[in-house]
Amino acid sequence: MVLFCTMPLDTWGRRREKQSPDYDDQENNMPNIAVVLKEEISRLARKEIRRQMHALRRASAQYRRDIAEMKRQVSALQRKLTPLEKQAVKNGSPQAVRIDAGRVRFTAKGLRSQRERLNLSAADYGKLIGVTDQTIYNWEHETARPRRQQLALIASLRLMGKKQALARLEQLAGRGSKKKS
Repeated sequence: MVLFCTMPLDTWGRRREKQSPDYDDQENNMPNIAVVLKEEISRLARKEIRRQMHALRRASAQYRRDIAEMKRQVSALQRKLTPLEKQAVKNGSPQAVRIDAGRVRFTAKGLRSQRERLNLSAADYGKLIGVTDQTIYNWEHETARPRRQQLALIASLRLMGKKQALARLEQLAGRGSKKKS
C-alpha cells in the first residue's frame, strides 16, 4: 500500500513545514508587485533627495565661505580702527570717539575715582566734559545724573591717561584765550 502525502518533502524525504507566510512566493520566485513598487518609489525618492541635497550643500559651503570672508573683513577693520581711536583720544577730541551712551554705566563712585585717577579738580574735569564744577559735585554726590551726551564724554575720558587729560586741558585753555583776544 502506497500513501500519498500532501505536505511537501525536503531532500531527505521528511515533511516540510511552512516557515513563513511568503513560503509559496519563495518557491515560485514570483515578486510581489507591492514590494517592487515600494522599492522603486524609495529608490527614486533617494535619488531626488541626493540631487537636492547636493545643491543645498553647495549653497551652504558658499555661505560659509562668505561668512568667513566677512569675519576677516570685520577683524581687519577693527585692527584699523583701534589706532585711530587712540589717536583721536590723544588729539583731544572726545566727540570723535563714538561710544554708545545707552550701554555706559554710571556710578558716582566711579566718576569720583576716575577724576582722582586723572588727578584733576572738579573744575578741570568739568572743562573736559563741558560742564561746571558744581555739576561734577552734584554727580559725585548723586544729587543729579549726567545726560546721555555727557555719559558718552565721560566714557571717552575713561580711555585717557593723566598726560592726555592735561594736554586736552591746555588745548581747551588755548582755545579760550584765542576767543577772548
